[in-house]
Amino acid sequence: MRILRITPLHFAVLFCTVMGGSAMAQTNTVTVSQDAKFEELLNEKRKINSSITVNDRYKLQIFYGANDKARKALQDFKRDFKDLDGTIVFESPTYKVWVGSFSSRMDAERKLSEVRKKYPNALLVKPNK
Repeated sequence: MRILRITPLHFAVLFCTVMGGSAMAQTNTVTVSQDAKFEELLNEKRKINSSITVNDRYKLQIFYGANDKARKALQDFKRDFKDLDGTIVFESPTYKVWVGSFSSRMDAERKLSEVRKKYPNALLVKPNK
C-alpha cells in the first residue's frame, strides 16, 4: 500500500481552493457630479440639431477626400463665398464639403454654375434621396 504525502504543490492547490471560496470582490460606488450649465448646453445642442434639416434641401458638394484637405477647401470657400454656409460631412472613408441649403433645384443649379467657376468639380446633391 502506498502512502500519499502532501507536497508543497498539493498544499498550494488546497490552500487556494479553500481561500478562493471565501474571498470577496471589492465593492465600490462611483459618484459623478457635473455642472448644471453642462446639461443646459447639451439641451441647447439637441434643440439645434433637431431643427437642422438635411433631407429636403439641395446642397452643393465642392470637395471630397482627406480631412485636412476638406478643412482647407471649406476655409477657402468661406473666404470666397461669404453668403453661403458650409459643413464637412464624413462618409467612410472620405470627407465631403457641402455648401448651401437650397429649397429648389433651380436655385441650387444657378448657384452651382457660379461656384463651378472656382470649383470645377462641384456637383449638386440632395442628401438621403
